[in-house]
Amino acid sequence: MGSSILHITNGDSTTEVVKKLQFNDEIITWREMLCEGKTTIDVGSEDFWKNRFEFFSNAYKVTKKTFIDFTLKEYRNLCNQKKQDEIVLWFEYDLFCQINMLAVISWLKRYRKGKKISLICSGKIENKPGLYSISELSKEELLAHYENRKVLNQDDIEYADYIWQLYCADSPLRLETVYKFNPSSPFIYLEDAIKAHLERFPSIKNGLNKVENDILKATNEHVFQNQDQLVKSLLSNQDIYGFGDIQYVHKLQFLKKLFSSFSPIKLTKVGKKVLNHELNYYGQIRSDFSYLGGSKKYSYLYINDTGRLLKITS
Repeated sequence: MGSSILHITNGDSTTEVVKKLQFNDEIITWREMLCEGKTTIDVGSEDFWKNRFEFFSNAYKVTKKTFIDFTLKEYRNLCNQKKQDEIVLWFEYDLFCQINMLAVISWLKRYRKGKKISLICSGKIENKPGLYSISELSKEELLAHYENRKVLNQDDIEYADYIWQLYCADSPLRLETVYKFNPSSPFIYLEDAIKAHLERFPSIKNGLNKVENDILKATNEHVFQNQDQLVKSLLSNQDIYGFGDIQYVHKLQFLKKLFSSFSPIKLTKVGKKVLNHELNYYGQIRSDFSYLGGSKKYSYLYINDTGRLLKITS
């Protein structure tokens, strides 16, 4: 009997792609978006899932039944997969995927000690410009990725777990310098993803983070007849984030006081002043319940000129 493999994918679309490759192996879909909301180090624990449900319930009105059916049942299925010789991770270059990838590796380090773990991470394709998601790859490119998958050594696993711990810490300041690593690391997209994460703390210039400023900028520079058109544009131009439409809709609701209309999309005078750094909106949107990983979003300011974070003492 040949060696058996467990595949863990970054989402349902990738799972469908892997199924078409007809490996006859077990596939688990990691259905989370740990780049948003509070996270804790202990992936899979009761406290971990309690925190995650509270976030989804408050931010996205997800019911307990939906959370159990969509996320927890698949996680329990993962817990039952213990016999495979190798675990293959299918993730992508963006922030959404990279944070999920760290969490999965942290879980595997704790609960699948000694197992062979290999990584497939889509992004760059030889002789092609741009970055590509797994669903954009041809069958030949997918199989080439599979054949060239990177086996993670113990140092790689320890490093991913360490970055996950820093992501979940109550201060992001150590993450600022530690994430810049040796080019020989198999996590070739992690540095850009962590940089994008740090830019999600509010800018010292106007109190909005890069994602929120990008939304205002797109609205100011283009004509969108409705929210769907704006979201479609944001999705196609987001580069590193890997967000889905529901995330952008949620962010638009968060910023709604800066919009005078959503049909067509228009900024208020205040919205334009914030965009042009004539007004700092930090005081109007500050919340003690908004988290990025383990850190309170509004306890730090991003200094655009230096790319560093400043802790607010109050």
